[in-house]
Amino acid sequence: MSQTESLIQYLPARTISGHDMPWIPESPVKSWKPLRFFADGRGFVEMMRMSPGATMPLHRHTGEIHAFNLKGERLLCTGECIGPGDYVYEPPGNTDWWKVVGDVPLTVLVVVHGEVEFLAADGSVRNRVSAATQLEAYRQYCEANGLPVRDLID
Repeated sequence: MSQTESLIQYLPARTISGHDMPWIPESPVKSWKPLRFFADGRGFVEMMRMSPGATMPLHRHTGEIHAFNLKGERLLCTGECIGPGDYVYEPPGNTDWWKVVGDVPLTVLVVVHGEVEFLAADGSVRNRVSAATQLEAYRQYCEANGLPVRDLID
């Protein structure tokens, strides 16, 4: 072993098989699959799936968002069409909405920092999604369906 190799500290990776994680239905047109919850409520990582024609309503991000489209297309409120292989970065404070277009269900890998605030027409916050709310929904889904709760907190 070289001197450089002896200075490297290898930490154990925390891996999960996405196939082992359930799709949690949130509505008739949207489901999500938890992958990681960041400690101290900093955010979460999930796969999100939405049906063709479904709309993600007006929402604001308190932290940055990273989204990578795996399957399907969505039309952003800016007019941009995001398809498979496209990546979207949204800075903190970004407010937007979008719609799934085409005939293929949308699947997106999403990294959320902070919270997502869903807004009413008057701009007031009608609902908040956070690491805590997603973790609780995951635990409740597993309990209701006799599934083990995996340790997904970093």
